[in-house]
Amino acid sequence: METKAQVLYDFTAEPGNNELSVGEGETITITNQNVGGGWIEAKNSRGEVGLVPEDYIEIKQAQPFTSGGNAASLDLSLFDSHIPTPAPASTAQTSNGNDPWAVFDNNASGGVSNNWAAQPEGTETGKTSSNAWHSGGHGHPQAYQGPDIYPYPCLIDLSGAEDDEWDEEWDDVKSSGGYAESDAGEGGAINRGGAHGSSMKIALNKFPGFSKSGPEVFLLSKQPAKGTKLPVYGGEVGPVWAYPDYQLDCVVADPKKGSKMYGLKSYIEYQVTPTTTNKPVNHRYKHFDWLYERLLDKFGSAIPIPCLPDKQVTGRFEEEFIKMRMERLQGWMSRMCRHPVISSSEVFQLFISYKDEKDWKTGKRKAEKDETVGVMIFSTIEPEGLPDLDLIEVEQKCEQFNRFTRAMDDGVKDLLTVGNEHWKRCTGPLPKEYQRIGKAFQNLSSVFTSSGYEGEAALTDALTAAGKTYEDIAQMVAEQPKKDLHFLMETNNEYKGLLGCFPDTIGVHKAAIEKVKEADKLVATSKITPSEKTTMSKRASTMSYALQAEMNHFHSNRIYDYNRVMQQYLEQQVKFYEMIAEKLRHAHSQFTTM
Repeated sequence: METKAQVLYDFTAEPGNNELSVGEGETITITNQNVGGGWIEAKNSRGEVGLVPEDYIEIKQAQPFTSGGNAASLDLSLFDSHIPTPAPASTAQTSNGNDPWAVFDNNASGGVSNNWAAQPEGTETGKTSSNAWHSGGHGHPQAYQGPDIYPYPCLIDLSGAEDDEWDEEWDDVKSSGGYAESDAGEGGAINRGGAHGSSMKIALNKFPGFSKSGPEVFLLSKQPAKGTKLPVYGGEVGPVWAYPDYQLDCVVADPKKGSKMYGLKSYIEYQVTPTTTNKPVNHRYKHFDWLYERLLDKFGSAIPIPCLPDKQVTGRFEEEFIKMRMERLQGWMSRMCRHPVISSSEVFQLFISYKDEKDWKTGKRKAEKDETVGVMIFSTIEPEGLPDLDLIEVEQKCEQFNRFTRAMDDGVKDLLTVGNEHWKRCTGPLPKEYQRIGKAFQNLSSVFTSSGYEGEAALTDALTAAGKTYEDIAQMVAEQPKKDLHFLMETNNEYKGLLGCFPDTIGVHKAAIEKVKEADKLVATSKITPSEKTTMSKRASTMSYALQAEMNHFHSNRIYDYNRVMQQYLEQQVKFYEMIAEKLRHAHSQFTTM
């Protein structure tokens, strides 16, 4: 019996590699699934045979539904009448604040380093070698690299991939580094990551026990809470997460090129060194992608998880791209390290401090079987000594945060647009204007020299020097954005991605509020008991405390980040204009005082 598969993404074969070009949506026939290295052999409708990345296809094979684990079953039969025909998995994503459980409401009536030697994948490295691409001394050392296009969502289902079966780097998405102007809907605002790059996509259908996708999974759950408890305390600014005594950080450095399949496929591996152990571990981009997936699955309903840096199909092994990617991975990891819940989670600690290959693979499988995911993460949150909130207060807090994040999102996009325009002026027309002024002064000096008058040598020399000064200033203007503006742009770009996640997170809370509002009607129709209604209200209160703790974490980081980056920007601006002033003073001193 032939095994058929559907192609999920376009794939273009590289000449001489025995690969098969396939298009998205195309049906192919599997001829050999045991090729290894993340590849399968397949035949297309034209009879051509070749290798295709295993994770670019979906095998057409019926999978029996299993609940997974030994958790008690959740009785949600009272909502059955509200559930339409399930949508395909690829569409079960929330976006931009839409109610992710709107399916319950359809019925309104109620119902390079220069060492290119490959290191063993998934093992620790030795001592850190000299690194040709130092991260620099700044918290956000990412470099501005120009426009990019990232047409695919940042959420990719890797749950079925084995350790050695992922495609190299997950980079078969056409892109280059930097920022791009949005093509529509944002008035030319800078949109890094394309249409999907600034939004966190919560794949609700991926969560165990989530066939009835709704906040009821948590609000009415009778399952005992599993996993590490996440306390929320009352602080000076309101509810806050429990912060560790020691602030974790990581250094991403020392990229090395490795290969497999007898050199047919290459990849870049980075060292990740946590400050807790000071012991480096090796990770490829696909491992960062795996970590992002796990964090999104586990915490995405409560904590915004920004997307990873963009992906690229060509030039992946060019030094400039590797440097850019490494620096942006550094920024992403630093932000994850600063979050007390993320940084202390078992999956994150595995990523930064696994002991060996066996420890890494065992930890991966354990993380992939974690049942406390999706909205069930709220079952682990414990407000310590905080009173239950009433529904009106919960709703007011949610709406307040929603208004602020939307307004800040607009402000960040505006600054990115202005910054991008200024960058273009500084690297284009502005230096040319200074060069024209410099040339004009030097031309005038040449004219004066042609007069033959012996007493004007001092003047012509001074004019020539002034012209060269303006040419120097032109060069300084062109180089200055890399010294100041790119840090400001990168910080705003990070926040644009982070703010793009909040509509999904806030949408979870809005949906829960609406379900609690329906509780009276459900009690009246004997679908739930008064006790269950009280439980729903208490759990909505817990969700609100989690949202408040997350927003207070966001605000404290925002104040720190913008204080730091504005100080850095203005310090560099002051140095820049002082250097220009010094050059102009020197040019001024060359002219004779009459």
